[in-house]
Amino acid sequence: LNVTPDSFSDGGKFGDLQSALGHGIHMADAGADIIDVGGESTRPGAEVVPPDEQIRRTCPVIQELDKVLNLPLSIDTTNAETAAAAVEAGASVLNDVSGLADDPELADLAAEKGAGLILMHRRGASSAVMQQDTDYDDLFGEIRGALEDAINEACKRGVDEEQIVVDPGIGFGKTADQNYRLLAGLAFLAPLGRPIMIGVSRKSFLEKVTGRPAAKRTAETVAASLFAFERGATIHRVHDVEDVACALAVWNRCRRG
Repeated sequence: LNVTPDSFSDGGKFGDLQSALGHGIHMADAGADIIDVGGESTRPGAEVVPPDEQIRRTCPVIQELDKVLNLPLSIDTTNAETAAAAVEAGASVLNDVSGLADDPELADLAAEKGAGLILMHRRGASSAVMQQDTDYDDLFGEIRGALEDAINEACKRGVDEEQIVVDPGIGFGKTADQNYRLLAGLAFLAPLGRPIMIGVSRKSFLEKVTGRPAAKRTAETVAASLFAFERGATIHRVHDVEDVACALAVWNRCRRG
């Protein structure tokens, strides 16, 4: 649930409280298990949003959703100040696309509050410049190593390993070809022993196959999500909740025979 003016796919659509609240409820009704609320776009080249503005955008939405939904709420942020305010408003999961690189105190907060902590791999000092450095000597080894370092840092700061989820960061400092390699080889994260989250929804690497704009990439998102699910991704961050949830339900039923 992006409450931003500049997210790559749905920026500006849910900028006021009522539309954001309505969309959050709609996603829950469509089958979402967690609602992830973000007040800063993480698309390549996006501007940094200061904590006070992130708090202004996200906390009223989290507070109202917490009143009406019986679901965990997540805050998508890379700074502890925003995350702390979101936890006070009702969030119980911290989704950090920097993998503690931007603000290690997110781990302190997760430890103190017992919050879930999603650690994602992102190449580069920020989302604004991440696509300027996509050269890897060992794509799988470097990403797994960085995530292992982030897990160790979180645990040193008091986070229980059971609180942690990892995300390879599809589209964050990777080329389209690298994104497809990561999906095909997703089992490379298995040695970390943590649940895997994946975010492929409407992303530009899908366009390399079909040529369709972000708003029309639902089928592409479903296909990539199912592929990742088969390879071990159990948490999927998506825009089109109903389509992916229904596809996963049918996929599971087919597997049972």
